[in-house]
Amino acid sequence: MTRRDVLRSTAAVPLAAWLDAARDVEARQVSPPLNIKRAVLVSMLPKELSWQDRFALARAVGFEGVEMQTVTDQADAEAIAKASESTGLVIHSVMNSDHWRYPLSSPDPEVVRKSVAGMKTSLMNAALWKAGIVLLVPAVVDGKTTYSEAWSRSVAVIRDQLIPVATGLRVQIGIEEVWNKFLLSPLEFNRYVDEFQSPTIKAYFDVGNVVFYGYPQDWIRTLGSRIARLHLKDFKVNRDAGTFEWKNLGEGDIDWVEVRKALAEAPNAAWLTTEISGGDRAYLTDVLRRVDRFLAGFRPTDA
Repeated sequence: MTRRDVLRSTAAVPLAAWLDAARDVEARQVSPPLNIKRAVLVSMLPKELSWQDRFALARAVGFEGVEMQTVTDQADAEAIAKASESTGLVIHSVMNSDHWRYPLSSPDPEVVRKSVAGMKTSLMNAALWKAGIVLLVPAVVDGKTTYSEAWSRSVAVIRDQLIPVATGLRVQIGIEEVWNKFLLSPLEFNRYVDEFQSPTIKAYFDVGNVVFYGYPQDWIRTLGSRIARLHLKDFKVNRDAGTFEWKNLGEGDIDWVEVRKALAEAPNAAWLTTEISGGDRAYLTDVLRRVDRFLAGFRPTDA
């Protein structure tokens, strides 16, 4: 069906209706279907609800999965597993919690030990919840750690201490770039992931984190098949004032149409997770509508 066919078949209907139909045909023509599922970050769900009710809400809104954060209490972890099973909301990934407080790249062996322990807990969570991946910020460059030290130290720890555990549990590790002054270009990101020469190490790409110094569609095309998961959020920069703020999808500077086109070149991106502020059912329903508009090839705020 072409745009001309749409115009012929809708000649007798209101203008708004055939414009919507024409846009939908155009989107299908420029945006090939993606085998990608939609998830919500657990922190976006109302904290006053039980795990069962939080997951049921996400499922009722239309999300297919959730990204959890590290849980150290075993009873709580088991309750989360039961809530996932009973509601049908898939736990597709786990966001590791200790990589900022205890960077793998630290020169202090005790800090590294705590970081490894926290990551192992995250991997065990993922195995229990049948999640496929754990998000890891691999290193932090700061006044005590140079760029080259962050690279060499984190690679050594991940290779020697984390890959064996993750491989044994059949869980992947997703490397994320997130304002840690590390992996500041997609070419470096590629080299870092490739250095491990392991199917266990993948890229977990956040479209908002790179807006300061790049274009997410460029990063997606460069990282390509290395990307296993994505985070979605928008970002607004006022360069004259030197300020910025996180925004809801479609309300910032990201060119969502181009990002959607680029996703066709990341065939292994199985899930995308919305990572913005949380809210009630009406708010979450609107967020998912924005995600669906994006996946259809439009700006998330298009009517």
